[in-house]
Amino acid sequence: MSSDGGGARRRARERALQALYQSDQSASEGGSDAFETYWQHFGEDDAPVRTMAEDLVRGVQNHRGQIDQLIEASSKNWRIDRMSRVDRNILRLATCELLLSAEVPRSVVLNEAIEIAKRFGAEGSAAFVNGVLDRIADDIGR
Repeated sequence: MSSDGGGARRRARERALQALYQSDQSASEGGSDAFETYWQHFGEDDAPVRTMAEDLVRGVQNHRGQIDQLIEASSKNWRIDRMSRVDRNILRLATCELLLSAEVPRSVVLNEAIEIAKRFGAEGSAAFVNGVLDRIADDIGR
């Protein structure tokens, strides 16, 4: 995946967030079912966006235990199951990128997560996401 912070990469992150949110909402295991449902209802004609989004969802699915542990360890007084679905899944996506996409600079991952939190989250989401991700990035040496 390219390391650009905008355009197709941002849309892919947003699509991945929506698919993970849908998966959380339906309490189904495995985002692939949610992803298929998502694409059926909100299809994207842009194949590169879909591919990037699916890669992100698969990364979260395949490393969810490690990702959730990092999030809980870095979020003071917040268990992951008590976080809003939006915040939790933004954190999962960004943590996945920090872990698995060394070509994407830390600042891009954090800035994108913050912008997505501003768009999809509650009033305090951006600050919460920023604080947790900053600690995670420090903890994993990014």
